[in-house]
Amino acid sequence: MDDVTARHNEKMRKLKKARDRLMATKTEKKGLIVVHTGNGKGKSSSGFGMIMRCIGHGIPCAVVQFIKGTWTTGEKELLRNRFAEECKFVVSGEGFTWETQDREADVAAAEAGWEQAKALILDPEIQFVLLDEINIALRYDYLDIDTVVDFLLHEKPEMTHVVLTGRNAKPELIEIADLVTEMTLVKHPFKDGIVAQKGVEF
Repeated sequence: MDDVTARHNEKMRKLKKARDRLMATKTEKKGLIVVHTGNGKGKSSSGFGMIMRCIGHGIPCAVVQFIKGTWTTGEKELLRNRFAEECKFVVSGEGFTWETQDREADVAAAEAGWEQAKALILDPEIQFVLLDEINIALRYDYLDIDTVVDFLLHEKPEMTHVVLTGRNAKPELIEIADLVTEMTLVKHPFKDGIVAQKGVEF
């Protein structure tokens, strides 16, 4: 064994020992409140990746999709057509806010979606719920942030995971979340005149 390999192996042994000590202190389990926000791409993509992970583990899950409405996405097609039993999929809204041009209808759709979301979160058979783009509904005050936060803190079952995606997550939501990730925009093809690509954006 050469010196480089020996040094590497010794470093990895020390790292494993430290990691094992750290992991021995992590014993608590709970249903997490997870927020994916920021201007970068990947918020919904990450949420749907977690949905596929749940399906792979046999964990019953559900999606409530706010704002996007009737927009055809690959994840919606896949989950509704091939995994309908494993994952319930609810669409709330008639499209992006700049398309609908109807605040009253947008508020009504968001409120209807939230009612369905609460029912799914409270369903004892479901352990993971993705609230896709709910942060947009909260940003425009289609939903009351205090009502959402109160429900997540006091009514969400202890072991149910809830993921909330969308730009501009409200500070009140970030405050109560267990895990918050902000996607940072570095570069995007849209700025070079390239339209959304199937399989990449939707």
